Amino acid sequence: MRLLFVVLSFILVFAAITSAKGADTNTVSSTVVTDKSVPTANSPSVVVNNSDVCKTAAAGAVQTQILGISSGITITDENCERIKLSRSLYSMGMKVAAVSTLCADPRVWDSMQMAGTSCPYMGTIGDEATEGWKKNPDMIPEGSVIAAKWNKEEKELTKSQGLTDGQKLLKFVILGMAMHSGIVAFAP
Repeated sequence: MRLLFVVLSFILVFAAITSAKGADTNTVSSTVVTDKSVPTANSPSVVVNNSDVCKTAAAGAVQTQILGISSGITITDENCERIKLSRSLYSMGMKVAAVSTLCADPRVWDSMQMAGTSCPYMGTIGDEATEGWKKNPDMIPEGSVIAAKWNKEEKELTKSQGLTDGQKLLKFVILGMAMHSGIVAFAP
């Protein structure tokens, strides 16, 4: 990048020096005709012809008087890929795997819970799967509304129960240390 900058700077300085000398020694009177257009940066053509590919294309360009830049990329549609994978699994007779693939989307996961049919969890389905999800909420797809509600309810339940497990352990350790040192302590 630095080399490109040095080369462009050298060309600009050289062009300015030579045009200045030419203006000193040569005087021409003529009519200026502007029949040339400004150079333009053309965006690359990014073509996605296959309808079975879950990609879209985007391209853009910027042109100044000196430099033009253009670029093009493809963008992967993960939801489209998930649907195609699920269809393939279903067509091979793997119905639970097909549903599990779709359940990676938090919207599908939530809709399955609202319908009363939990997404499969580690090979289990039905009520066993629901219990598995509740025991391992970190495996629920991020962005799930129902998982957020479960977390909120669990925090409220913990607050209403009083001491947390960590607080109970701390109290037990302190009472044990007091008894070991001979201090008589009565705990409610």
